[in-house]
This record gives sequence, C-alpha cells and structure tokens, in this order.
Amino acid sequence: MDPIEPFRKEVENAIGLGLKAMGVDQRFEIELPPADIADFALPCFQFAKALRKSPVAIASDLASHIPKLDLVSEVWNDKGYLNFRFNEMTLVDLTLKEILTSKDAYGCWPSQGTSILLEHTSVNPTGPIHIGRARNPLIGDTLARCLRLSGYEVTTEYYVNDVGKQVVLLAWGIEHIPPSDVPQAERGKADHRLVGYYRKANELMESDPEVGEEIADMLRKFEAGDREVIEKVRRTAQTMLDGIVESLEAVGVELDDFIWESQFILDGSAKDVVERLKGTRYCVEEEGAFYLDLAEFGVHGRDTKFFFTRSDGTTLYTTRDMAYHIDKFRRADCLINILGEDQKLGMIHLASALKILGVEKVPENVFYSFVSLPEGRMSTRKGTVVTLDDLIEEAEERALGEVKKRRTDLTEEEMRVIARAIGRGSIRYNIIRVQAEKPIVFRWEEALNFEGNSAPFVQYAHARACSILRKAGAYEPKVVPSLLTDPYEKKLVRVLARFPGVVRECGEKRRIHVMPSYAHELASSFNQFYTYVPVLKAGDARDARLGLVESSMWVLRNCLRSMGLGTPEEM
Repeated sequence: MDPIEPFRKEVENAIGLGLKAMGVDQRFEIELPPADIADFALPCFQFAKALRKSPVAIASDLASHIPKLDLVSEVWNDKGYLNFRFNEMTLVDLTLKEILTSKDAYGCWPSQGTSILLEHTSVNPTGPIHIGRARNPLIGDTLARCLRLSGYEVTTEYYVNDVGKQVVLLAWGIEHIPPSDVPQAERGKADHRLVGYYRKANELMESDPEVGEEIADMLRKFEAGDREVIEKVRRTAQTMLDGIVESLEAVGVELDDFIWESQFILDGSAKDVVERLKGTRYCVEEEGAFYLDLAEFGVHGRDTKFFFTRSDGTTLYTTRDMAYHIDKFRRADCLINILGEDQKLGMIHLASALKILGVEKVPENVFYSFVSLPEGRMSTRKGTVVTLDDLIEEAEERALGEVKKRRTDLTEEEMRVIARAIGRGSIRYNIIRVQAEKPIVFRWEEALNFEGNSAPFVQYAHARACSILRKAGAYEPKVVPSLLTDPYEKKLVRVLARFPGVVRECGEKRRIHVMPSYAHELASSFNQFYTYVPVLKAGDARDARLGLVESSMWVLRNCLRSMGLGTPEEM
C-alpha cells in the first residue's frame, strides 16, 4: 500500500469539487514538492486559460472552496500554488505500520498485467565497453528495476550485432593477423585482448583494398547462410560478449536474454522484410540498392532516403533491426529501447518503415546524451578510450583510500569489500542521477563525495541505521505517533511515505533520475534525525524511535536496490 494514497484521494476529490464550483471541469495534476515546503501542491497555472485569472488569484479563490478535510490539517495558497499539509499523526501511523509490515516489499506495486520488453546496452562486440556508452546499461537496468517494482513484467534484452562489418572485421583480424603484430593488452579479459586485432584490421582495411574485398566477401557469405563464416563470426562475438557481460555484472547490470542479429538472416525474416518493402509504393531503386522515400512521413531533405539493401543485395543493420522489432512486438505488450541521442533519426526511419509494413505499434525510445571525462570524448576505433573496467578499478582504489582514512579498525579484506560496494555504486549513482537527455562529465570529486549527492552518502545513511539497530539489541518496534513529534521525526516520516510514489514516477514516466534525488533527500533527512534526536537514550520514546530507524533502514535499502547499488551494513 502507498501510505500517501488515502491523502491523495481526499485531496483530489476536494480539488475537483472546488474547481467545479468555480466553473472549471478539466483534468489536473498535483505535485510532490520538497517535504519541508508542503506534502502536496497544486500548480494553478494550468487553470489560467480557462478562468482568465492569474495563478495567484486562482489559488486564493480555490482555497476558499476547499472544505474541511479529515486527513489534511492545513490548506494554503502561495505564489500561484495551493498547498496541502497532511494530518501528521495519521501519516506517521499509516507510513510506519506499512513499512514495518512490508519491509523489503515496501514500494512494490501490484501486477499491472502488462509485459514490457526493454532492450538496452547492445554495444557492438568489438571491444570493451567504454565510459562514453556506459550510460546505456545503467539507465536500462535501473529502469527495469523500477518498472518491476511498479508491477510490470519486464524482460531485458541485449541485441548482439554479430553480422555487421565491424564484427566481421574483428573475426577476420583474429584469423589473419599474427599475435606479434598486435600490442599486448593491459588486461587479460577477452574484450581487452582482442580489441587490438580489431584496430589493426581496421588499419589494414583502410590501406589495403584486398582486405576490404575479403571483408565484403565474408559479409556476402554470411548473408547467404555460409555456416562456416557464421559460426566463426559468432564465436568471436561471443568471446567479446563474455568480457563485456563481466564488466556489466561488476556494476550490477543484469540481462535476461541475448538476441543474435544473425538469427534474422538465418530464419529468413530479414529477407521477408526486404521483399515486403520492395512491394510498397515507397520503394525506390538506386544503382542496385533499395531505399524507402519517407517524405510523406515528415522526414525532410537527404534524410528522406531510408536504405534497406546495399547495391550487392545484402541487407543493412536497419533492415535486420526491423525484423527484430517485428519479432519483439509478438513477444510483449510494450517495447522500450535505450538509445544514444545519435539514434533519433534512425528510430524515426524505423517507425515510419514499420508503419509502411502495417505495424501499428511503435517502440518507445529513451534517448540519452553521452558520458565524457574532463579530458574529453573517446574513440574505440582509434584506441583513445577509457573503458568501464578502467573506471571500476579506479573507483575501487579511490574508495579504498577513503575507507582507510575512516576505518583503521578493519582488516584489509573488510576494507576492500566496503570499497567495492562504494566504488562501483559511485559510478552507477553518479551517472543515473542526471536526467538522461543531459550530457554528463564524470568527475571523481562528485562521485565519491561522502557529504554530497552521491552513492557513499546514501550508503552511509543505510550503514548508520544498521549500526544503531545493532547497538540497540533486542527491541519491540512500536508505532506510537504521539511519541514522534519532533520536527526532524515528522519530516523524516513524510519523506519515507513518498517512496512508493517515487517508484511509480521512475517507472511510469521513465524518469529514473528522480530516484537518486529522492535517495539524497531521504539520507539527508535521516542524518538530521539521528544527529539531533536521541534514540538509544530516548526513555519512553526509545522503541518508537527505533521503529523509525528500522523503517528508514528498510526504505534506504529498497531505494539502493532499486538503483542497483550495494547496501553495506557498515562503512
């Protein structure tokens, strides 16, 4: 149960009646402002057109039409907003009872009866995943977690490109380039060892036309169903993929399925797409290649041409991606793709082409801007790249240094366990806390700031709650609202009550950056509470306050898990 839901229903009903009395009959949205401002806020800007009044005047008028409410103790207008403050005793009672009963299930919503297929990561298996693309799996995995908590049946997929020119080039390089011609990798992982072959093969292809022709011949054989070529390329891709998955698992990214691009060549579905597109009135042939003219679909200039075969008859990635999406629509109610902002035009083309084929549904796309370091952007082909593995290693070493400053009482192994959770969590949190559409420059002073909006700050609050409960020993958690009247206690409860709603917002609206923001607010409120309010020496209020600490521990833990972060019990 969402403890705020009874309050929401009462407030929405009262607002609806008030607006009706003022002659307004339209849908409206209430907001959750910071807890120290109000519990609910209704922005009255949304009624300005209908009432032809200023938001300030509307808020004032509407306040006079709100009757006395059972669950709301205060209603007031402020700068064009109508604010509501809940009855605090009722909120404390509902919230803490719900958390202490549900524990690690607090924030989980009932089944929505909808299946979602969420594709993320899908980087080419030609080298280790680099920090510029690491935002994709972290957004995708976090969104999947929030959607599952929101009651959706979610399957995550990685679309493995084992057909394209790049992976064929890598397979050729491994077969033809002597190991002595490839610089030794700094890491033993397969994705690091083999990327040198890709870079060397790329150099040879650009300088030697015969190599380019051999690569083109391999691609033609692949599409013709040559089992030897297909198996050779897939083995190469699988080896690379094993290394990439190892890196993803290190930052808590979990994937359910891997779909191979070659599948849509082998089962004939890519060829079927080509034949169906050729039969449409939008198809145009140009020097042996075929494309769709998408001018009727709002695409302009040179971008109107959507090629789906090359001049030699082979299909393109875009063609096979269409076959993949048609397949996905058969397997789920809703499709979500996590994509870089450079894929926006491609997805407009894809949606238009699917419509031409009679597919009425369209995939939902979450686009993200790329991650860079203060030194600038990176390039896999040129070898000037900072990998996710590099970032993980440095994060753990920096976190270990911070742990050693603070905990001289621990063994080296205990310190490393804590540093691993902090370091890896810091990467993940620092990337997902920024809205997807905004670019990120990854800075260590932000990611590992124990006092700021960071993973260590939230993890430390969880560890502190665990520490207080360990020191308390056996106790009987009580929910006695009359014993929890300190302003810091009441503020903390208000924040705890919001967690289920935050989960829904992250999932339903695909706004996962809201979760780190909430986590920071919760950790800050908890820190203020235990700093200024005694718990273990609270006399008659001891067990009630321990119940508040335990409630905070559960919500902090659930919050961290929703973001894929570790939950250390000591730091």
